[in-house]
Amino acid sequence: MKSSNNLPVGCVLMAAGDSKRFGRNKLLQKLGGITLIERAIESIPSECLADVAVVTQYDEIAVLAHKYGFNCIINRHPELGASHTVKIGTQALKNTCSAIMYQVADQPKLRRESVAALVDFYRRNSENIVAASFNGVKGNPCIFPSRYFNELCSLVGDRGGSAVIKAHPDVLKLFEIPEIELADVDTQAAFDELNKHI
Repeated sequence: MKSSNNLPVGCVLMAAGDSKRFGRNKLLQKLGGITLIERAIESIPSECLADVAVVTQYDEIAVLAHKYGFNCIINRHPELGASHTVKIGTQALKNTCSAIMYQVADQPKLRRESVAALVDFYRRNSENIVAASFNGVKGNPCIFPSRYFNELCSLVGDRGGSAVIKAHPDVLKLFEIPEIELADVDTQAAFDELNKHI
């Protein structure tokens, strides 16, 4: 992994959820023969990132993260919600990265090329929070400059970066990607629907 333009951007892959709405660990379910977590990991453009941290509670995902050469952070308190994943991921990268991209692990159609383009867009707009979007509607991933790290670490409960964005709406810049790439898998029905298009 490397960075460029003197703007080292890191990535936190958020893969610690309980998948309660899905009923079982959705990240280990296969879509087109590839698990959701493998699809997520393969969409990370490590060549343009300074560091990648995969935050998870699952041993299987930890093994996979190491296989790809990424750092793995075990979330021992997933019951604290998404905020805890954001916090420990941010703490792991904040001393070496000037910005962090937060990427969820359940967008199986997200393309590596789109994520790389988002990182490049951030480097041209590094005073802003940037987020992938479609038709002006914010989605994931999102990239936050370092001045927001403390706020991200102060989140509590099942809240992620969107809460910080709501507090600073004027600094958000959107980067358009195809709608299908923003689709996430929260339920079996959503999984089955996406499976039709693989």
